[in-house]
Amino acid sequence: MKLKYYILFMGLVLSLASCEIDNYEEPQSFFTGNVVYDGMPIEVGPSQVRFQLWQPGFGALAPLDVNIAPDGSYSGRFFDGDYKLKFVNGQGPWIAQQQSAQAGDTIFFSLNGDTMMDIEVTPYYIVQNSEISLNGGRVNASVDLDQIITGDNGRGIEYVNLYLNKTELVSNWAEYNINDGDRYNDSESYGIVQEGPGDLSDINNINLSVNLPNPINYDRDYIFARVGIKILGIEDLLFTPTVKLEL
Repeated sequence: MKLKYYILFMGLVLSLASCEIDNYEEPQSFFTGNVVYDGMPIEVGPSQVRFQLWQPGFGALAPLDVNIAPDGSYSGRFFDGDYKLKFVNGQGPWIAQQQSAQAGDTIFFSLNGDTMMDIEVTPYYIVQNSEISLNGGRVNASVDLDQIITGDNGRGIEYVNLYLNKTELVSNWAEYNINDGDRYNDSESYGIVQEGPGDLSDINNINLSVNLPNPINYDRDYIFARVGIKILGIEDLLFTPTVKLEL
């Protein structure tokens, strides 16, 4: 009999604990914005760049990762409170801006309800203009770049490439471009050949061209394209806006 009551008691305790977990309040405040330079969002690759939020004094001090979308925007839902924001070292085609001598490049802010905040950074280069179009059986692109960081901290450009994909997520990563033959895609079956990286002798007038996928194996009447700029010594590429082309 005692065992029966003990089992019933433990069942009640577990039930109450379960209810307490179910009633745990979820974060309600949306934190949104863009990573910008002079108010202009900086485009990056999908799932490639992130920053971290820290909430001092709230339980275990562990960072909350926030991914930056390809168009330079970000969005997340968090609890209200005081936070500090910091980019992961070495991520992004930019240098995080110094906030003060004491704070360094760490941004301190308070979240109280839905909050929109753009994060200003200093990119190595920006895309002043870009154009991607169809001409016959080819995708042609032109890019005008402006070097922002010069002097001792300046970096050259390693290469500029034109990438194509079936979806609006386009980057140099194999799963996001059909130019790259590997376990995700078979570039040979699409017959895609790029005429080498763009000529970098004039960064204000970089031109690229790539043929359309082989229509025998490509089953869609549209394709997405964007240009990626690889900066020397920087892992994450700078990108132009993604363009949808009707075939």
